[in-house]
Amino acid sequence: MKNGNVKNIKKELLSDNWYTLSKITFEYQREDGSWETQSREAYDRGNGAAILLYNKSKGSVVLTRQFRMPTYINGNTSGMMIEVCAGVLDGDSPEECIKKEVEEETGYKIDKVQKVFESYMSPGSVTEILYFFIGAYDSRMKVGEGGGAVDETENIEVLEFSFDKAMEMIATGEIRDAKTIMLLQYAKIHNVV
Repeated sequence: MKNGNVKNIKKELLSDNWYTLSKITFEYQREDGSWETQSREAYDRGNGAAILLYNKSKGSVVLTRQFRMPTYINGNTSGMMIEVCAGVLDGDSPEECIKKEVEEETGYKIDKVQKVFESYMSPGSVTEILYFFIGAYDSRMKVGEGGGAVDETENIEVLEFSFDKAMEMIATGEIRDAKTIMLLQYAKIHNVV
């Protein structure tokens, strides 16, 4: 299958209350050479970064727990999600963003991060590319309580689990967040922790 050509792109703004939701109408060239008109909605919230904080000597990871309304309205009865630290770039480089998010959300100030991959998280409807990192932490790096930026009403709980417990939590359904599962599985495959 060859890559389709796209032409006559028309963008209609549907909402810009939080981020932007647009309806995009375009012509797409099919494999047989014919053209068809298609229409899609795309949500643009900017790109983001996520990190798995790990301590190899302790065999532990730092995760967060916070309320996520979209999961609540889709059957997660508490709305609470256990996740790796993450945030929207907001004009920062992925590395700058994730270091800032780590300190805001977990209270750890880390200097070194390693980018391990990047991914479109929901390419059928969301424009976001997420940059994935790992980073070592230890108790000497703890400079604050974490919990998130006060002006962002995040109310983040900082959690520390053994790596084995975190992996079990995927199997039990206690961890259901895609970015967290991806980073934990990366750590398992590459013997990070």
